[in-house]
Amino acid sequence: MTQIKILGTGCANCKTTQKLVEEVLAAKGVHAQVDKVEDLPSIMKYGVISTPGVVIGGKVVHAGGVPSRSQVEQWVAAL
Repeated sequence: MTQIKILGTGCANCKTTQKLVEEVLAAKGVHAQVDKVEDLPSIMKYGVISTPGVVIGGKVVHAGGVPSRSQVEQWVAAL
């Protein structure tokens, strides 16, 4: 199962990003494990300075701001 991590300290944008990712996964019928990473040292390990960040399969695919729905749909389609 693919692992998706939402990197962020719990701000509104981070919560919005997590909700968006979960909505797109459900709409597309794709099963993935979505985890929230909130501690700064773990976030920094990915080299993400501006949150929210999205990591799919260990690779950072987005950082800084809420991604668009179409971006998330592209990521999910590639799973």
